[in-house]
Amino acid sequence: MAKYNHTVWDRYKYKINGLLLILSCYFLYQSIFPQFPDAWKTQMLAHYEITPVPYNLDPPYLHDGSYTKDFLLSFSKGQVSEIRQAYFNIGIAPLPLEILQQGDAGILHGSQHGQEVHAISPKQIEPTHKAWLTIENWQGEQYVTSWDIP
Repeated sequence: MAKYNHTVWDRYKYKINGLLLILSCYFLYQSIFPQFPDAWKTQMLAHYEITPVPYNLDPPYLHDGSYTKDFLLSFSKGQVSEIRQAYFNIGIAPLPLEILQQGDAGILHGSQHGQEVHAISPKQIEPTHKAWLTIENWQGEQYVTSWDIP
């Protein structure tokens, strides 16, 4: 009969595989039932009624060389198809469209059910900062509103 030397891997490989199966069930549950922070106050902007919801309470993260924070914007009134372009940024003042159009950061994208945005943000959000939404329609009219950051 051959003598077999058991290694650490041979001893624990079935337990590690079982742990991986349990962890996959846990992460599946988290993806099916996500938990978001509370929605911010709904505001009217022209004929749009907009409610922003941050994806998490984490600080802004570095993405393609600029700091961003993720939001979902729900439009309960108004047609999203009437918007030519819309941008979301965090700061002391809204960025002008001429600067926002130079890149793809901060632009709203999605469907009529919800617009996702990777908002342009400073590295550290200060109490004096606000979240600014800039919308331009197909007639060239621009609308700007802001939310206080809780």
